[in-house]
Amino acid sequence: MILHIDMDAFFASIEQAINPRLKDKPLIVGSRGNKMHTVVCAASYAAKALGIYSGMSSQEAFSICPKLEFVPADQAKYIWTSEQIFQLLKSYDLPLNYASIDEFQLELAGHPDPLNLAKKIKEQVYANFNITASVGIAKNWLLAKLASKLNKPDGITLIDDSNFEQILRQTSLDKLCGMGGKIGANFIASGLKTCWDLYLDLPGFFNDNPGKFDENPGKSNELPKSISHSYTLPTVQINSQVIQAWIRLLSEMVATRLRQQNLISATVHLWLNDPQIGNFGAQKTHQSAINDGYEICQRALKIMTKLALKNPRIRAIGVTCSSLSRGIYSPLLSEDIRREELIKALDRINNRFGEGSIYPAITVLTR
Repeated sequence: MILHIDMDAFFASIEQAINPRLKDKPLIVGSRGNKMHTVVCAASYAAKALGIYSGMSSQEAFSICPKLEFVPADQAKYIWTSEQIFQLLKSYDLPLNYASIDEFQLELAGHPDPLNLAKKIKEQVYANFNITASVGIAKNWLLAKLASKLNKPDGITLIDDSNFEQILRQTSLDKLCGMGGKIGANFIASGLKTCWDLYLDLPGFFNDNPGKFDENPGKSNELPKSISHSYTLPTVQINSQVIQAWIRLLSEMVATRLRQQNLISATVHLWLNDPQIGNFGAQKTHQSAINDGYEICQRALKIMTKLALKNPRIRAIGVTCSSLSRGIYSPLLSEDIRREELIKALDRINNRFGEGSIYPAITVLTR
């Protein structure tokens, strides 16, 4: 059995916990500081109830609710909270997976009372951070993740043999992980509307995901599968320098998180969105693993060069590092060693005075 913990409106909930004045109010967290020229990267449940959602332009959000509260995103705050929740979950001494910044998974391995465990975890999260989580429990990660979405916010859902058919019949296909894009559209076009329709057509889709993510029971698997950052631009961007500046900034954000977790990455993936042709991208795996934002950016830019884009019209950008391993980047050349010392000094300054106190000059183009 897998217990999937999904934080409720994570970024917005953290801001409301820090500032009680915002509690229960329609609130958006913006990707940038200018509230009328940014994109919603998180919305409180009061805002969601009005039809405001992540990815919407802030102008559209304010047109729906002129009295909307606004807070610019503070990634350091959200990453710190996520890591503290992870440390709390480690205390249960069960195999643990860091699924994303706001999602975590525990392998129950025959736990006698999963519902009581879920309740205890939720109580501890609320007591420590004043935010809520929704928990799903099922035989594999796919169903557990689905279960966590069914009673949001602050809910617990168990999917077992007694309610498996009932829940799948009542759940539309687009709620299932991986069904929001072309795959889901193709299934829906073929006449499948609910998760039960998919089960009748492809029963193995739900049964072939045992969800065991650690070969050694009882030992926590602390390595995330990937670390990424993405950004949706306020308008379509055609200036190559600005596009490169955003890739550099996102690379620095990913690199910072890698270093915070003592991780290095061998694979870099660049994702881009062009309003006319949709999403596209590529990745490349290298022999040397890194956690230097400059090197990550250079690898991403090489991928962009190989894509041979002609007059790109970019609306969104994403940088992902995967093939992660525990360790420290160990440069050999004297020039690289000096750069490594510089990066450590910059991390110390940014940790003391706030993330982004010192930043690469080219990223000024993103501000």
